[in-house]
Amino acid sequence: MSEATQTWDVAVIGGGPAGSTAATLLADRGYRVRVLEKARHPRFHIGESLLPANLRLFERLGVADEVRAIGMVKLAAEFVSPQHGDRMQRFLFADAWDKSMPSAYQVRRSELDEILLRNAAKHGAHVSEGCCARDVAFAPDGSGATIDAEHDDGRIEAVRARFVVDASGRDTLLANRFKTKRRNERHNSSALYGHFRNARRNDGQNEGNITVFWFEHGWFWFIPLADGATSIGAVVWPAYLKRRPKGTSVETFFRDTIALCAPLAERLEEAELISEVHATGNYSYTGDMTHGRNFLLLGDAFAFIDPVFSSGVMLAMQSAFAGAEAIDAALCNPADAPAALAKFDRDVRHGPREFSWFIYRMTSPTMRNLFMGPRNPLRMKEALLSLLAGDIFGSTPIWHSLRAFKGVYYVSAALDWRNSLKAYRMRKRNLSDAEPSAN
Repeated sequence: MSEATQTWDVAVIGGGPAGSTAATLLADRGYRVRVLEKARHPRFHIGESLLPANLRLFERLGVADEVRAIGMVKLAAEFVSPQHGDRMQRFLFADAWDKSMPSAYQVRRSELDEILLRNAAKHGAHVSEGCCARDVAFAPDGSGATIDAEHDDGRIEAVRARFVVDASGRDTLLANRFKTKRRNERHNSSALYGHFRNARRNDGQNEGNITVFWFEHGWFWFIPLADGATSIGAVVWPAYLKRRPKGTSVETFFRDTIALCAPLAERLEEAELISEVHATGNYSYTGDMTHGRNFLLLGDAFAFIDPVFSSGVMLAMQSAFAGAEAIDAALCNPADAPAALAKFDRDVRHGPREFSWFIYRMTSPTMRNLFMGPRNPLRMKEALLSLLAGDIFGSTPIWHSLRAFKGVYYVSAALDWRNSLKAYRMRKRNLSDAEPSAN
């Protein structure tokens, strides 16, 4: 049967890490899978820092060697705080609860995403690049859906499938269609980012570590890449981004923002900007819905959280593994679909929820103090490192220790109530200036 006449078992909208992973897993199970990717790979994407938990997923997909070949080894996450004399605190992944995940990679997303998409094709998925899904019409009887897709040569195609996977990323196709996308009321941010050459890196084995620099208006990332470039980004309150003076270019505003963080500015003294500077608003959002009768949402198509813990690719791929299990159960035995999709809902909400508790508090003086002076009673530091490594979906018994850490946080915040109240009021003011919609 031709593309135009056949009905696919699964249509995957989006060929990023979530969509490519889901397509690979479903094709391996014998399903006829069609991937609709609006761009042509390789294509630029931000989000270059991976977590140790990603590596096990790459192994399961059979791409571990290819990812290793493009990656800069990342042994730790570092935090630099101006409230602590610009001191740096390093968290080694090897010190986490599970000692078997001591490292991760920094990667060019254009290279990583192409590896994953080509792997889906190798495993039997039919990949259509330059093909943008415009809308989805679901059959009233639940028998399937038709996707209106436009190819980059202007050709229009109706793609029919029994099940639809929305892995459209920040385009959030189905969340927009069903009006379930919401600006994150508890945390919202904007970002400025670009790539530099000749940034001053750490020496030796710590060269590939990610460094987070706190500053007055948010935080910066410093991500070294294997080709010599360094990704620099500022994640700021939307209120700050709105302060860009009229007539000031995004690049100039970005450079002025970097100048506000002395330790970062020092590491970029000899650096040269080698890319366009990008700016994006409405950075954090979530959805009310993870699935329907014959569709589900993966990764950023469901929610996007502040990237301070580099969790995006891991959460996207993990949601794809959970989604593939749910789709397999639903298509093999429709009577099992409600239970399978309910489990998927729990799984896909778990990651953003666990990371978000920490993200909401990362700018508070209490959290900075705890991060800059880590201790390990009740194995709390090991549990926190496991979270930073992305080890939150397996059997590692970190949850009692994380609850103890949260208890220490609340007690410490209460004892330092004046600074806590000041930080709360500032956060509330910044959130009130956020844009009214995440669309």
